[in-house]
Amino acid sequence: MGDKKNKVPLVEDTKVKVLYETQASLGPDELGDYPLTGANSIYSAILSRNEAVKDAKRLKTFLELRDKYVRKKVLFEDPLFPANDSSLFYSQKSQMKFEWKRPSELCENPQFIVDGANRTDICQGKLGDCWLLAAIACLTLNEKLLYRVIPPDQSFTENYAGIFHFQFWRYGEWVDVVVDDRIPTCNNKLVFTKSFRENEFWSALLEKAYAKLHGSYEALKGGNTLDAMEDFTGGLTEFFELSEAPKELYKIMRKALKRGSLMGCSIDAYSAHEMETRTEQGLVRGHAYSIIGLEECDEVAKDSKIRLIRLRNPWGWVLWKGPWSANSKEWSSLSIADKDNLKKQTVETSEFWMSFDDFKKNFTKIEMCNLTPDKLQGEERQNWTVSVNEGRWVRGSSAGGCRNFPDTFWTNPQYRLQLYEEDDDPEDERVACTVVVALMQKGRRMQRHQGARFLTIGFSIYEVPEKMCGQNKHLQKDFFLYTASKAKCKTYINLREVTERFRLPPGEYVIIPTAFEPHQEGEFILRVFSEKRSTSEEAENIIGLEKIQKKILESEEETEEEKQFRAIYKQISGEDMQVCANELKIIMTNVLSKHSEIKSEGFSLETCRSMIALMDTDGTGKLNLQEFKHLWNKIKAWQLIFKRYDKDKSSSISSFEMRNAVHDAGFHLNKQLYDIIAMRYADEHLNIDFDSYICCFVRLEGMFRAFNAFDKDGDGIIKLNVLEWLQLTMYS
Repeated sequence: MGDKKNKVPLVEDTKVKVLYETQASLGPDELGDYPLTGANSIYSAILSRNEAVKDAKRLKTFLELRDKYVRKKVLFEDPLFPANDSSLFYSQKSQMKFEWKRPSELCENPQFIVDGANRTDICQGKLGDCWLLAAIACLTLNEKLLYRVIPPDQSFTENYAGIFHFQFWRYGEWVDVVVDDRIPTCNNKLVFTKSFRENEFWSALLEKAYAKLHGSYEALKGGNTLDAMEDFTGGLTEFFELSEAPKELYKIMRKALKRGSLMGCSIDAYSAHEMETRTEQGLVRGHAYSIIGLEECDEVAKDSKIRLIRLRNPWGWVLWKGPWSANSKEWSSLSIADKDNLKKQTVETSEFWMSFDDFKKNFTKIEMCNLTPDKLQGEERQNWTVSVNEGRWVRGSSAGGCRNFPDTFWTNPQYRLQLYEEDDDPEDERVACTVVVALMQKGRRMQRHQGARFLTIGFSIYEVPEKMCGQNKHLQKDFFLYTASKAKCKTYINLREVTERFRLPPGEYVIIPTAFEPHQEGEFILRVFSEKRSTSEEAENIIGLEKIQKKILESEEETEEEKQFRAIYKQISGEDMQVCANELKIIMTNVLSKHSEIKSEGFSLETCRSMIALMDTDGTGKLNLQEFKHLWNKIKAWQLIFKRYDKDKSSSISSFEMRNAVHDAGFHLNKQLYDIIAMRYADEHLNIDFDSYICCFVRLEGMFRAFNAFDKDGDGIIKLNVLEWLQLTMYS
């Protein structure tokens, strides 16, 4: 690229899409950008995770709990989702008078499932969660998936104890949600989801379990059907507008069906008046159809091939009256064998065929749920290779915003992606790998009562230069200033998940997941699906300390300076020539005043105590002159680095620049430690002053030194008892 001075930084135009209304019933209260309350505490995050582990260990399995209450002849009452208003709403009080009742109080012969679970068992109540119910209806089309979510071995007669359970995929793992069967009612009728059969309750209890998963029934107001589909399957969802569909859509759909993916399609209704109205050809607007199969047949009369698609109407009957409908003339163009084969496949009266071209003309969108390998165990199907990474954006450290903010963009979490081999597609001349990248933000719906909203999120993908491959290092600011992205999501959008499909040549890439604006905190999960073998991992995970300060010290001559501060030191330290923290503070103030290049009001007493802990080699709690000289040399070396990043001469540096300063000082940390530094030492404006900067470096070096002292075999692992731990952490 030539001389760096002549380089012109890249500017990438980034589209942002903020949804205010969608057909998935996203309400306005769900949208927009809002900081995550309390997310800036690393300790609360650690404690929450530890508590979750403890809860998991304490939690009895469903069968153990059920059998316990059966033996006691007592009906279970869920203490974590009580039958009161706290489980209903968080922002309002309902005018309706709710009573929580068990099914046996509502009818004589309550049943969990009657004649199988199907679409007619799902009737919406007085809660805006049609997005959830649409996903449940789709789930009923696949028994294997349905009974993973709704374990069928549950009953109101055999071993009944008022307790039921359901299973949901939650950010990379399956969780079992236990509920009691007390359901909100009014005037002895269910208020929310119900079955058309008054004595069937699986759908009402499933809705209750999903509400518990998110904290309340109100938390289910407004949402996206694809989100619920993922929670029911653990799969990865994709959305295609047929007006903008890729040329290879047929191949994409054919491969998806081979993998057992769920697919649905619909025709947009652009007003409430159009909902469930019919087109001239008999299709229903605003209605979900299931995609069952694809076939390519020879049209004998035309000596050409025709692509056909098989659809299912969940209502149970067919209304399509266009080409390839049941008695249309088009069937006569096929061979007898092809005709018999296709007719055999439409065993249900609700299924029908149409040409793929007519399908694209008549329908508006496709929703696809790609299943992960664990959903298809024991089946001979082609599966995705899946890699999952969890991450976090922390204000002032790793919440760098999108490419529009070049000073901070590079600080976002980075994930190296290795694509090893191209797809098996003899029809495609390009050497490329199919990759689907999905960025999902975690926990926002559950935290709505705290003011959390979905962040506007997206991602970019960069190709790693050959000379940088295999290093797994965090790419620096200059790389992104002068390098264009290889691929990126079409828009930044405030949905739970952003998903995009790409075709990339084999090689090494880095994925940068971001919120659109900097300083917005949140947790996320990044999933990469590929047709062939691939790996992904977070960059920069090696922790260590280079001894570069020592090299600096050995090359510097400081004889004159020593003469200047020796007198000060002797005057304050007294005859023993040792100083405590208070005396060190006075000496430092005096010495700093003689160095105009170091703009500082002096070090705090706490910083001076940390300095003594670092340099106190003889364990006296004080510093002698030699120890002080070593300390001063370190501070001078660190000050040179500080000056390099204090570009505006404000005697402070940005918390985002701190990771560069830390690196220049020889400390190699990972993202989590940079996050902690920002939270611990940055002020409310995300700046770190000189005192805090030195205090950070002193503590870092002290902790590395202490660790190395305990790590006698050099394997990077130490074992401490409680006394050693307290000694190590208290005196630092």
